[in-house]
Amino acid sequence: MIDGLFKTHIDPMWERLARPLASAGLTPNQVTLIGLVLVAVNVAAFSVHRSVAVLGLGLVVAFAFDALDGAVARIRGLSTRRGGYLDAVVDRYQELAMMAALGWASEAWPAALLGLAGAYLTSYAKARTAIEIPVDNDRWPDLFERQERIIFLCALMILAGAAFGPMGLERPVLVGGLWLYAALTNFTALQRAARAWEMLRRVDESDPLPPRRPRPADEGRV
Repeated sequence: MIDGLFKTHIDPMWERLARPLASAGLTPNQVTLIGLVLVAVNVAAFSVHRSVAVLGLGLVVAFAFDALDGAVARIRGLSTRRGGYLDAVVDRYQELAMMAALGWASEAWPAALLGLAGAYLTSYAKARTAIEIPVDNDRWPDLFERQERIIFLCALMILAGAAFGPMGLERPVLVGGLWLYAALTNFTALQRAARAWEMLRRVDESDPLPPRRPRPADEGRV
């Protein structure tokens, strides 16, 4: 929602931050992969220090860096379809790593799994629509998109560890936060699916698909 509604204000900020990377000669794909490495390093380090607050702070830096790949692409004129595809795949692995760490920290694996499923279905609902009809990638202002998910989870980790950890409430706060996250991601997946359904309905009414040719009974048999 943040990116969809405020993209014209957010993009110039990212471009200012990305200029040093572009001046250093980094390509957008290199920035994307560096972001993946930073997330993986933070999650791996968590297995040693076991501080969710430190993990949350580290992921803030990692995801801020990850958000710069699109800005570098615009500055250097290197936007490509392959780069967009790479970025989308890397995003899914980053979310998987983060949710695995949170599932381990909270031991609330059902909530972590349901939250991850909601996040993935939110992404899939748009991607599957794009197979059927051309879509504007920036006009899907749904409630809990990737940027909101990252902000929520990083804030949850920092607050649970730094504010509630000293009171012995770190795990209950993490568990409650993950269940709330799961509810919000799945609500957003359904919200996006409803938006896609309406878009497809309008297209079907204005330009229905031709009837499919009946398939011979023996077609495809060896």
